[in-house]
Amino acid sequence: MKKLPSLFFGILVFFGASWLGIVAYSNNNLAHLEPLPDEETGGTLPPTLSGLAVIGEKVYAANGCIECHTQQVRSAPLTTDIQKELGKRQTVARDYLRRTTAMPGTLRIGQDLSNYGTRTDDANAIHLKLYAPRSVVSWSTMPSYSYLYKVRKIQGQPSNESLVGLTGSAAPKPGYEVVPTEKAKALAAYLLSLNQSYPLPESPAPPAQ
Repeated sequence: MKKLPSLFFGILVFFGASWLGIVAYSNNNLAHLEPLPDEETGGTLPPTLSGLAVIGEKVYAANGCIECHTQQVRSAPLTTDIQKELGKRQTVARDYLRRTTAMPGTLRIGQDLSNYGTRTDDANAIHLKLYAPRSVVSWSTMPSYSYLYKVRKIQGQPSNESLVGLTGSAAPKPGYEVVPTEKAKALAAYLLSLNQSYPLPESPAPPAQ
């Protein structure tokens, strides 16, 4: 019983130190962050997401994409992320200001997506990968998100939104087409919006070699 006050005091110190280190320190260093003016476009950095991309962010989260993909270019001295051209610079806290939910991720089974929108502007290619990953990369471990698409009979002319390039078992039967649902289109818009190539004061782009 004599040790009980010491035990309670130790617990209080432990949780107090944790609160100071995690909550108070983070709030003191990050709560003041604001978007910065972008002199080139007249907008702000990070840029504002479109309405469709905001919806796509929720689709991304709901489908567990964070389990296999990061959105975090790590610091150059510790990793080769920049050498791998995953981004021009390290990701910092300000990059997540426009996000409803920050999803830096912890496990990178698939590629990092921080700057995915700088690597492609082809929505059809994204839809092909989502609908039938192994038709694009034969050894891919990515699951199919075919439930985000509709296979339907062609009425008159094929839709201008139908997927182009499906082959093998992924190809629809003659007279049918695969079209993205609104969720699939929103997810593609979100992926295309991922771009951290802009410089920030706390994370400028490294000088050209």
